[in-house]
Amino acid sequence: MADIQKFIEEVKGMTVLELNELVKALEEEFGVSAAAPVAVAAAPAAAEAAPAVEEKTEFKVVLKAVGANKIGVIKVIKDVTGLGLIESKALAVDGATIKDAVSKEDADAMIAKFKEAGAEVVAE
Repeated sequence: MADIQKFIEEVKGMTVLELNELVKALEEEFGVSAAAPVAVAAAPAAAEAAPAVEEKTEFKVVLKAVGANKIGVIKVIKDVTGLGLIESKALAVDGATIKDAVSKEDADAMIAKFKEAGAEVVAE
């Protein structure tokens, strides 16, 4: 462990040119490229420059197209919403919002069920 700490201290004392030479020597010795770590190191700088954008946590599941299996889609609507048959049938129209304010995982699970039934559904 002391050898690692000693090496770290030596690296801290190197100039930029010496570090560049070290990286090139390591790339040649081990047949690897340091291009990805350099790109990753540049990403935080770019993220700091841009304003922070909050990740969306609630989604709206919207039925874009019912497809050929309308009865199957109505069954899925009934299953995911807990509505009755008549209410589910009324929701089985293109452009209808099936469920509002659901998590990403729940939206993905619903979309998978609808795709299995032959419908086109998106999370907005």
